[in-house]
Amino acid sequence: MKVVSFYRFLDLAGPEEFGDDLQTICDAQDLLGTILVAAEGFNATIAGPEDSIRAVLAWIERRLSLRDAIEGRWTEAVEAPFRRMRVRLKKEIVTLGRPDILPHERTGTYVPPEQWNALLADPDVVVIDTRNHYEVEVGTFPRALDPQTDSFRQFPEFAKELAETSKDRPLAMFCTGGIRCEKATALMLELGFEEVYHLQGGILKYLEDMPPEHNRWNGECFVFDTRVAVDRDLAEGGYVQCHACRRPLSTKDLASPDYREGVSCPNCINDLDEDREARLQERQRQVELARQRGDTHIGPK
Repeated sequence: MKVVSFYRFLDLAGPEEFGDDLQTICDAQDLLGTILVAAEGFNATIAGPEDSIRAVLAWIERRLSLRDAIEGRWTEAVEAPFRRMRVRLKKEIVTLGRPDILPHERTGTYVPPEQWNALLADPDVVVIDTRNHYEVEVGTFPRALDPQTDSFRQFPEFAKELAETSKDRPLAMFCTGGIRCEKATALMLELGFEEVYHLQGGILKYLEDMPPEHNRWNGECFVFDTRVAVDRDLAEGGYVQCHACRRPLSTKDLASPDYREGVSCPNCINDLDEDREARLQERQRQVELARQRGDTHIGPK
């Protein structure tokens, strides 16, 4: 099964109607995934047969009269990485907490994967991983700064602090599929940075295009579906996910006494109260019963 991530910043008139129609056509094509729709555009990851996905992409291009074709980041999955198809209306398609920041009006300079390594090698360039800390722990580029954020909403605070010390230095920013770093570059320009670059297509496009001998990526790349992470070949990686806090777990985490499948892990054990623990234990009991029946448990997280 093919999995494709794509987005587009644009002025979207009637986002609610567009979202409803998009849900209908995705359901008709038997696709799974999540698409966020807002007045600033759309952000999607969908999975299914390639022909069905391309039919939806073509429909979006026709519906919105897009001049340029939608460029997606394509990967593969052995099993469905989503349980259902959901199109959701949001205030922002990537939540920075700054809906006034409009990348389709002003953003940084796109850098294709084949030119990205030159920025990594330049010691004058500040390389910034715009993803959350738990994603950075799974893998990142050499020299990349980790903003130590738990959500993208916290990134503006990091950006303001960086502007106080490094406004005269060039920036090279990246994220999983390109959307967060694109919005982050627009913020950096507002803060007064003049030379701002971002990796076109994100990490996934870099891994897709870069030959192994020139690949500078270290580790795996976290993805927001049941695969948890993909390796340098875009195959499913070696991480699993904590069903309590949704963080990626390494083999070391799984060996911790704080890890209990479906209940807790070293990342969330200190936040676990008795009521939540009881709910998670019951959910895990239902999951195990479903396994014994050969079913997949789908219930509240």
